[in-house]
Amino acid sequence: MAGGPAAVSFLTNIAKTAAGLGAAASLLSASLYTVDGGERAVIFDRFRGVLPETVGEGTHFLVPWLQKPFIFDIRTRPHNFSSNSGTKDLQMVNLTLRLLSRPDVVHLPTIFTSLGLEYDDKVLPSIGNEVLKAVVAQFNADQLLTDRPHVSALVRDALIRRAREFNIILDDVAITHLSYGIEFSQAVEKKQVAQQEAERSKFLVAKAEQERRAAIVRAEGESESARLISEATAAAGTGLIELRRIEAAKEIAAELARSPNVAYIPAGDSGRMLLGLNASGFGR
Repeated sequence: MAGGPAAVSFLTNIAKTAAGLGAAASLLSASLYTVDGGERAVIFDRFRGVLPETVGEGTHFLVPWLQKPFIFDIRTRPHNFSSNSGTKDLQMVNLTLRLLSRPDVVHLPTIFTSLGLEYDDKVLPSIGNEVLKAVVAQFNADQLLTDRPHVSALVRDALIRRAREFNIILDDVAITHLSYGIEFSQAVEKKQVAQQEAERSKFLVAKAEQERRAAIVRAEGESESARLISEATAAAGTGLIELRRIEAAKEIAAELARSPNVAYIPAGDSGRMLLGLNASGFGR
């Protein structure tokens, strides 16, 4: 029985020690925080407010209850948003913009104080729509296609300047999609069809002109040939014509001679005699 109070006292001491160790472990755990790679921390102090220093990667100490860390992801992140903007010629255009953004690490306390942790969702869509509408309004609808690199450069430069006002760095800005309304698309299609018809008409006109010139050249050639023949006939008589007639007759006779069903009967008395013989032969 004497060992009972001693055992209780021993167990009580152990419980107190364990409680002290647990409290110490909890206090130590609450006094430590870790900043992972690609992150930075901003410390809020209940007495001094947001501290001006930014905490880098690693495990750090703070005063429990008095201080609280807020972790920022400082890696580049993509953002996409669309805008329906009006052009200079009052056409509506749908554009999709892609941004790669990250916070300015030096100004993280200012960003946290003015915008909070979701700074990019609060700032980028608004300034993106503002810049897109301002730039697109400077161009006609067809210029957005022909001058697209210039339009993208204007949007990029303007957005980078506006984002810097909010301590946000833009690593890349690009227009990824551009489309027009149904009315404008139909108008463009009709214009293309009209241009194709105009090109076809120009081709037909050019073809007719070439054919007309070719006919003139042929007529001039035939006229020149007739003139030369006439001059040759006047100078040398009809001998050339007789020669051509004889050559033509020889060609005709040669063709007839090759045909077995054709008989040649000379003109004059001998021809009549042959006709008479044939008639008497038929009479018999």
